[in-house]
Amino acid sequence: MSRPKLFQVLPTDDFKVYLYYDNGEIKQYDCSWILQEKGIFTKIHDLEVFKDVCTIMNGTLAFDISRTRDPYFCIDICPDTVYEDSIKCSSDTLFA
Repeated sequence: MSRPKLFQVLPTDDFKVYLYYDNGEIKQYDCSWILQEKGIFTKIHDLEVFKDVCTIMNGTLAFDISRTRDPYFCIDICPDTVYEDSIKCSSDTLFA
C-alpha cells in the first residue's frame, strides 16, 4: 500500500505541524525534537523561522532554509517517518 500524498502543512506555535493528505487524513507531527539537534537544525530553532520556512519539498515536510525553493538546500524529513510518527487528528482536536 502506498502512502498518501502530502499536499498542505500548517505549523503551530509549539513546534508541531498539521499535515493534510490527499486521502482526507489530517495528522500532526511533533517537531520539538529539532530543538535538541545541532548543526543545520539550529537554523530552525527560532519559532518564527520554523513557521516561516515550513513547507512541502521533495514530497515531504521540509524547511526551506535557503528561502529559494531549491529542493537541494532544504531540511526535509523522511516522508515515511513523518507519516508513521504523526498522530491522526479528529475534528475535535483541530477545532478545540
